[in-house]
Amino acid sequence: MIVYASTKAGFIDDVTNANIEDVILDNYMQKLKRKTSPSEVQSWRESLMYMNLVLMDRDIPDDAGILVEFMIPQSSFRVDFIITGNNESSEEQVIIIELKRWSNATLTDKDGVVRTAFGGRLAETSHPSYQAWSYAAFLSSYNETIHTDDISLAPCAYLHNYEEDDQITNDFYEPYLTRAPLFLKPDRQKLREFIKKHIRTGDRTGIMYRIENGKIRPSKALADSLVSMLKGNEEFIMIDDQKLVYEAAMAGARKAGGEQKSVMIVEGGPGTGKSVVAINLLVGITKAGLVAKYITKNSAPREVYRAMLAGNLRGSDIRFLFDGSGSFHQADKNTFDALVVDEAHRLNARSGIYNHIGENQIKELINASRFSVFFIDEDQKISTRDIGSVDEILKWAGRFNANVSRMSLKAQFRCKGSNGYLAWLDNTLQIRKTANIYLGSDDFEFIILDNPAEMRDRIYELNRENNKARMLAGYCWDWVSKRKRNAYDIVFEEFGFHHRWNLASYGMHYIIDPDSVSEIGCIHTSQGLELDHVGVIVGKDMVARNGKIITDFRERARTDKSLSGIVKMHKQDPKCASDLAGKLIKNTYRTLLTRGMKSCCVYFTDPETREYFEERTGTGDLF
Repeated sequence: MIVYASTKAGFIDDVTNANIEDVILDNYMQKLKRKTSPSEVQSWRESLMYMNLVLMDRDIPDDAGILVEFMIPQSSFRVDFIITGNNESSEEQVIIIELKRWSNATLTDKDGVVRTAFGGRLAETSHPSYQAWSYAAFLSSYNETIHTDDISLAPCAYLHNYEEDDQITNDFYEPYLTRAPLFLKPDRQKLREFIKKHIRTGDRTGIMYRIENGKIRPSKALADSLVSMLKGNEEFIMIDDQKLVYEAAMAGARKAGGEQKSVMIVEGGPGTGKSVVAINLLVGITKAGLVAKYITKNSAPREVYRAMLAGNLRGSDIRFLFDGSGSFHQADKNTFDALVVDEAHRLNARSGIYNHIGENQIKELINASRFSVFFIDEDQKISTRDIGSVDEILKWAGRFNANVSRMSLKAQFRCKGSNGYLAWLDNTLQIRKTANIYLGSDDFEFIILDNPAEMRDRIYELNRENNKARMLAGYCWDWVSKRKRNAYDIVFEEFGFHHRWNLASYGMHYIIDPDSVSEIGCIHTSQGLELDHVGVIVGKDMVARNGKIITDFRERARTDKSLSGIVKMHKQDPKCASDLAGKLIKNTYRTLLTRGMKSCCVYFTDPETREYFEERTGTGDLF
């Protein structure tokens, strides 16, 4: 969407004879149906005055196109300023200009990231040259008009209040400064020369309107790069029913077209390869020339896949491929050919930090795509906000009159391929009754330890093999190290055990960062991912008493939002609240205890619970 569009002559007239910020604001509210902040209006006023001075050069054609606040389709990106026209070879040209009012910034040690002041405090943000380049790269990769019409993009950044220093133009940022030149306060004439180099004649063919209305299509280079990265990786090879589900989904994606929607539901427990198939589908659908996205509410899998792709794809390409579930409430109908929704049990009704945006994520995902495939395991719901279920998907598919197919993944590829371990775990956690009362000796290496330090040392040793062993815990300890960096979160003084939650240092890359083994992960950074070996600490939110599993949501950390609203619910309906909390807590431990492909060792903080599990592993006396 274009908020403001005119020619150079029209833009200068609006700046000279009207309040340009008021013109922009009127268009903004009319087209976006919402207001904006006074600071943004002030930004328009100041920055556009400077651009007006830049454009006052007779060699910049009066009929060059000028666009302000271009909303890149199906993204949250907004391009500040665009100039369109033709270069000296009569080729269509687009100049993308990122405008900043900054007067200072400092170097960081992160690629393409600087630190500057926002609202009176320092914060990290993208380097302006990286930002401009990424917008151009995003458009270049996905806009069909740019490809078919051979339109050239020239990104740059203009910091009109910024004096030269050794920070913003540091050699550390050279890759992005080369791709998108940076112009500072003294560089007004240099920016003019940059514009004149790329724009020699005006825009007489409506370049930007054609781009705005162009279809989103993946470039061949993108598909080839992604396929090349994943091809041959054993973690992504499909076997048995994985292959069947994949081929059925590929057929569904190819057939989807017109107004008739199709929805596919794939059920599968932990380790059955839901994510393996989902990633392969993303590759296959993209390679077929269709527009696809991999969707998961959990940010941990997205960040890990992005990290795996880093160095093989551009950052803007990666961001387009992997998305959260809360960004489709404003998507147009059938924007995408296919959406691959992993961990569909984690979908919420509404989106946003305050759970106040949109209506229902399942509805919004089906609406946005011709073909939607949902990978789901209802026994991995771990939050009061999780509404993803087969019935809920079927309900919304029916509302859209969509064709529905259902398949399942049953073959077990985690926990040494042991279906027996999963059945035993479900029975022992009292999620469902199975015939697996005891854990068979050949099922899976499940070790109960009575010392958390011993568990830690085992994980340290196993991690030396290939960096695929980590400690996890139930969320029963407050995240005090978030604000007190020298503090420890999970402490057992009697064992000399002092460790922190992972989020402070490694974020969602915790599970793959080679230095993160000393920190402890939780459900939010491990669900949807797998390890070779896992060590799990079971807190007092789940204990065994007289052979019965009992849960207590009051033992959860105050910083955990998974059970948000449960206290209020408990006051109104204690039994309903306790039943729901109990299910979610059991599901949480079921998920944590099935992250390991080769082994799982456990420390129970409660002695009676330890005895209960020992009895059922065959290492204790059941009677």
